[in-house]
Amino acid sequence: MVTRAPIDDAIESVDSGKLDETRVLLESMRPQEIANLLESLPPSERLVVWELLADEDSHQVLQYLSDDVRATFLEQMDTRELAAAGGELDVDDFADILQQLPDTITQQVLASLAERQRRRLEAVLSYPEDSAGGLMNTDVVTVRPRHTLELVLRYLRRQRQLPEATDALIVVNDHDEYVGMLPLARLVTTDPRVTVREVMNTEAEAIPAHMRDADVARIFADRDLISAPVVDERGVVVGRITVDDVLDVIIEDAEESVLARAGLDVDEDTFAPVVRSARSRAVWLGINLVTALLAASVIDLFEDTIARVVALAILMPIVASMGGIAGTQTLTLVIRGQALGQISRSNLLWFLNREVVVAFLNGFLWALLVAVGTAYLFEDATLGALIGVAIVINMLIAAVSGSLLPSLLQAMRIDPALAGGVVLTTITDVAGFFVFLGLATLVYL
Repeated sequence: MVTRAPIDDAIESVDSGKLDETRVLLESMRPQEIANLLESLPPSERLVVWELLADEDSHQVLQYLSDDVRATFLEQMDTRELAAAGGELDVDDFADILQQLPDTITQQVLASLAERQRRRLEAVLSYPEDSAGGLMNTDVVTVRPRHTLELVLRYLRRQRQLPEATDALIVVNDHDEYVGMLPLARLVTTDPRVTVREVMNTEAEAIPAHMRDADVARIFADRDLISAPVVDERGVVVGRITVDDVLDVIIEDAEESVLARAGLDVDEDTFAPVVRSARSRAVWLGINLVTALLAASVIDLFEDTIARVVALAILMPIVASMGGIAGTQTLTLVIRGQALGQISRSNLLWFLNREVVVAFLNGFLWALLVAVGTAYLFEDATLGALIGVAIVINMLIAAVSGSLLPSLLQAMRIDPALAGGVVLTTITDVAGFFVFLGLATLVYL
């Protein structure tokens, strides 16, 4: 957990120009706190703080920075400095950094590394960043089934240290194919003359290297795992994933689901230069403008109707808003259900039917209330009936749209969390205006 107190103290010292005090504070802070500090400062002050860091500290901090902020410092580092950073970071963390660099720079860094480290990095880099292979660390401890526990213990004692979050050893055959897991608890509590084969857990499943990182996170949550082996298509162990890597995935996915609704990137720099921020947000503002013009064009089709019955202009937003809220509720449930593996093609139709019924019941309840209120305020029972029917229809359209949109967008390789809200709002606005004003045109003209 990152505490704000030392970060706030460091920000105050930088703002007041007390760099000696800042240096002392930095020496007492953990890498995660320093990364948070850098992301909390304007770009010019970041560079000042970065220069105050010792090389080994700055290397550790790199892994905790967002992509945008990290890129600022990577631009200033040469091949030698990057290679030095690789020597102090875990393979998976350094691979994430290399993936931000141009291919030519990455190849230069790889060429400057020792052969063993280069092979390990190339193994991780050969997989997509959002896969189990891109998430894994190649630092693993493997044992053979035929070995006795006494031999395994002697082997472990010769190691200077075990990889972090090691709760079990990976058991492989002579071809390095995955066989099972040997929990450390069993290793230290069982008769040392027993072989690994007799006490290993063969039910623990390995994770395919090409599995999506979101699916990996779900497996860790379902099975309460601390670590898990990663295998290639031949079943050969190529690495290991630990719970701290999975937590990063969960946190990043949660941030994406929140920021994507506003068209923002999870790695966007909070204090990015004005031009860059304006450029990154302009796309979604433009898309929103197009959708707003589409809704306005529907209203324009019924200009004569609105001119005859002015109350329609007052009531239109109610119809669109009710549909928008109902659709957003359904859309959020579907996206959440898909992320948790609870909603798929096999049960989507059942979910759709359920949402239609829920929308009808809620729509009927609130439509009745709005219809009575409208009839009373405008002394027009027909107008009250029209808005009531329009609300029910629009909420049904919203339920269907919210249920099906995520699957349709995924089929088009578009992130539902990013585009779902914009598309759904457009549908409910256009449908709401068209239904309400269309019915009014049939009745009043």
